Amino acid sequence: MNENQQNKKIFNHDILKWVIIGLAGFVIIVLVFSVGVWIGGEKARFSYRWAESYNKNFAGPKEGFLGDWRGFPLPPEDFIEAHGVFGQIIKIDGSTIVIKGREDVEKIVLVKDDTVIKRFQDNVKIGDLKVDDYIVVIGEPNDAGQIEAKLIRIFPAPPDKTSFRPFPPGMRWQ
Repeated sequence: MNENQQNKKIFNHDILKWVIIGLAGFVIIVLVFSVGVWIGGEKARFSYRWAESYNKNFAGPKEGFLGDWRGFPLPPEDFIEAHGVFGQIIKIDGSTIVIKGREDVEKIVLVKDDTVIKRFQDNVKIGDLKVDDYIVVIGEPNDAGQIEAKLIRIFPAPPDKTSFRPFPPGMRWQ
């Protein structure tokens, strides 16, 4: 093999090596870009779902935040409960409870393994809850507008269930 052919082989070998390195670099760049696009899509999807459920989760006045701007402070009935609910159980389905709260608004409560359920001083299980029980739920809203319960407290039924209103109409903040 003469020196010219050997230089040509080395030259061809060097070109092939750089082409492979270039292609590998391109593949890495495409993968990094794809991961960035996927993360951005997940953030956008979460943001979209959160915005769709904003009024259910965090509420606000019925006419918007600037509807009647002279009427501050706003009455409590203009706000939707986001972190809790008080009302009557109307349905129990496994670890999901549906509660009829203020103004007959139904709230879905998710009971988890670490949820504390109390009747007076006693800890009870979800199986001890019954339809028509009156409960207070404290928890966190999720992106579907449901409340993930941290604490549930069971109250005795009021003497006159037909006139029971946990929030009297016209009640104002003091």
